[in-house]
Formats: sequence, C-alpha cells, structure tokens
Amino acid sequence: MPEFGLTEPRIRGRPRGFEAVDAIQAATRLFWAVGYVAASVDQLCKTMQMPRATLYSAFGGKERLFLAAIDHYAKTRLVPLAAALGPKGTLAQDLADFFDHAVVLATQDATTPGCLISCVLSDAAGANPIFRAELDSRYAALEHQIAVRLRMSQDAMPTPPEVLAVLLASVARGLMLRARSGATTANLQPVAAAAAQVFGQPSGV
Repeated sequence: MPEFGLTEPRIRGRPRGFEAVDAIQAATRLFWAVGYVAASVDQLCKTMQMPRATLYSAFGGKERLFLAAIDHYAKTRLVPLAAALGPKGTLAQDLADFFDHAVVLATQDATTPGCLISCVLSDAAGANPIFRAELDSRYAALEHQIAVRLRMSQDAMPTPPEVLAVLLASVARGLMLRARSGATTANLQPVAAAAAQVFGQPSGV
C-alpha cells in the first residue's frame, strides 16, 4: 500500500540560499491555487525562485515537479488527516475528528481551497496515465487508512470495512470539492458532523 512519505529531490546547481523544501512548498501552493494546466513553467520558476535550467535539472520538467508537489502535500497535509482517525475515542468521535480535519484542510486558506489531490490531480488525470495511476494510488492510500480504523471498531458492521472506507473517503472528497466551488467552513461543518454521526453508528452502515 502506498505511503504518504516524501523523498526530497537532489537539486543540482541551486542558487545560494535556496532550500529544496521551500521550493517544493511554493510549487505546491501554486499548483493548488491555480491548477496544473494554469501553472506555467515561468510562474513556477518565479514562485520557486529558481531559473528554468535548475527546475529542469532538478525535476526533469513540470510533470515530475507536480508529482513531487503531490508527495509534499501528502506528507504535510494527508498524514495529519489520516492521523485524525486515531484510534483515540469511539468510531463516531474519530470520524468526527477526521471530517473536521478535512473541512479545515479544504477551507483554511482562501487561496488554496479544496484538496490538491481530490481537486487538482483528479482534474489533471484525464488523459495522463501517469497522473491517473498517481490519483488511484493516493485514493487507495487514504481508503486503506480508513479501513484499518474501521477494523479496530468493537461494533459489528453490516458493510465490509473496505467498502465502507471507499464511501467515507468519497464523502471527504466531496467536502473538498464543495470547498473548491466556494463553500465555507460554516457551510461544511454541519455536513461533516452529520457524516460522522451517520457513519459512526454500526446500524447506520
């Protein structure tokens, strides 16, 4: 099962004061804000504060830079989201924490609404087999984490954990997509609370 880890690139010819993590973070925010297609190489070079030659030397081009940004996003954003599943309390409590984290992630910064994976990568994946495979891998990773938590529940569930995990992850992605369309924290918090209440009860799933 895929990990949420990040392998930092070895960047050659970097300018003085350049930090790889800072550059990846800058690229991540640009992709997240405007999307893969709209983020031009010139814009990426400017926001990362590196010349085009260094960008290509370090990442091999825009596509591989985007994949590095996805890795960075997974490590810094999705690891805390998955960690919210606990177990720390009851299933309903842990799901409430998970969905709350999803809402915060999607709405805390107006310049980067939604989710880099659910919104940006999914949009870019259409005709790109590399991006489609990456999207499937990232989706599967979160669903696996949810299924692990569900199996820890002491309550009997009529729905197999693997099936319910896909459903729960889909609800979280739906919250991300609504945030991308302009829904606010106040709009989404009641939805998140309702989802935790419904899916946290064995009889409801």
